[in-house]
Amino acid sequence: MFAPNQETVRRFFCHAWAQHLAGAPLAPMEALAVDWITQHPEYHDDLADAEQAVAAQFSVEEGRTNPFLHLSMHLSITEQVSIDQPRGIREAVERLAARRASLHEAHHAVMEALGETIWESQRLGRPLDALAYLERVQRLARPV
Repeated sequence: MFAPNQETVRRFFCHAWAQHLAGAPLAPMEALAVDWITQHPEYHDDLADAEQAVAAQFSVEEGRTNPFLHLSMHLSITEQVSIDQPRGIREAVERLAARRASLHEAHHAVMEALGETIWESQRLGRPLDALAYLERVQRLARPV
């Protein structure tokens, strides 16, 4: 199982962005990352210097979103949709994207559901409840 640490994740995103800017070939996962990075110009400066990125702290008190966590969640949701895991997530995200007229905005809503599910899992000391996560996303995707 692939279980990168914080430094590896940050270097991955910085490297993918640098490769993109240089016009160099990208591995498939780097190409997915770059797709999301381009939709977040507010993170481009954070990705410009890998050493600064590795050392950076993104605390809630500073009011800054951690760009690496945010981009990682985009990749995670992209992967979940691509393999339809948990089963039904693809349809729910597609419906949500159609409802919001934006895959990007749908991902941001799904991130909230995923974050809530992770928080609940940690708080209760239980494994992640994939069914609860899917139900949260399906609720978001329902017509109003």
